[in-house]
Amino acid sequence: MSQRLQAVRGMHDILPQQTPLWQYLEAEIRQVLGAYHFEEIRLPVLEKTGVFTTSIGEGTDVVEKEMYTFADRNGDSLTLRPEGTAGCVRAMVQHGLLQGHAARVWYMGPMFRYERPQKGRSRQFHQTGVELFGPAGADADAELIALAARLWKRLGLLDGLTLEINTLGNAESRAAYREQLVAYFRAHEDALDEDSRRRLEINPLRILDSKNPAMQALIEKAPRMMDAMDELSLRHFNQLCGMLDAAGIAWTHNPRLVRGLDYYNHTVYEWTTDQLGAQSAICSGGRYDGLVERFGSKPVPATGFAMGMERVIELLRMQESASGQQTLDAYLVAPGVAETQVLAIAEQLRDQMPGLRMEMNLSGGSFKAQFKRADRSGAKVALVLGEDELATGELTVKPLRGQGEQQRIPLAELPPLLERWT
Repeated sequence: MSQRLQAVRGMHDILPQQTPLWQYLEAEIRQVLGAYHFEEIRLPVLEKTGVFTTSIGEGTDVVEKEMYTFADRNGDSLTLRPEGTAGCVRAMVQHGLLQGHAARVWYMGPMFRYERPQKGRSRQFHQTGVELFGPAGADADAELIALAARLWKRLGLLDGLTLEINTLGNAESRAAYREQLVAYFRAHEDALDEDSRRRLEINPLRILDSKNPAMQALIEKAPRMMDAMDELSLRHFNQLCGMLDAAGIAWTHNPRLVRGLDYYNHTVYEWTTDQLGAQSAICSGGRYDGLVERFGSKPVPATGFAMGMERVIELLRMQESASGQQTLDAYLVAPGVAETQVLAIAEQLRDQMPGLRMEMNLSGGSFKAQFKRADRSGAKVALVLGEDELATGELTVKPLRGQGEQQRIPLAELPPLLERWT
């Protein structure tokens, strides 16, 4: 007997009983993004490796440890996308979509990172990304945060989330802060763990994001990023805070929030929850004004965020009211009637009621067997098409969930009456 094949570790099937909640979330996302005039862009899951090493940064954990990278048959280095922004910028530059006006795009789909699978973290996971190109002001950052807040409110999640924000400043103030930080940690190099010593050489700001408990006291005494900000950077941050206050969006300042990717400047933020254990961030974003230029284009300011779909789904599962389950309206039972006639009647019903969710009995069976299938389907009513009904142009409607008495109804009169049951 051959060995039964299994899914790749950390890459999970989304089963039919799980997809309704995904469809519900996706529909809500589309609704909110459409209301803010964002347009969908669909991107490849596979890119040239340089798309990510150029944008994310050679010294990040993503590039050093987590990317699925391989050589194809031509010897070209390709990578399954670990995040969406880099590929989106590549596409916008390649197709000339950043010339002379703001561009508002979003995408949805799988991302891939080689990590140790655990709750809230998989090797294949799904994100929705939102990117706004052109505007350089804090108002663009604030609008995206407001968009996310509106989505959380629609989903019934807002009260359980915390918005943490910080500023990385512009290139000049960030460089000044980097010097202060390196000097501080070099003076305490003996207290650094191995990961932090490595980061000290290539990405010292990431030391602030260390989860090692033994490092926390040292990190707490490190120079503060806000103290290195120039006037322009402080103005941008204060404008953002003022707009969030005016919009009634609660936030907290997290001075240690730096994000794990190299391309951010000015605003960075995360929406977090205390309901998912260690994986607390469900949405992360910020401004990345220098990234477009790295792809060979003229500089274009940009800001965006990415939402972890699995983590949002997990929060929704905790809410019984947000199951997203689409129940079956009707099951067509047709004992003793020719399949061609049954199909014709079923298609007539679908023409009359485009929104009807109906399953037609297949492969025959006795009247009793077909009714068992109807009951197991979860349908609200059974539509019975026997020889008598076929002769008179009628259907018998039998409620399956206690909605009333069985009735025999002419086909032409069925749609408005059936709506009462379904």
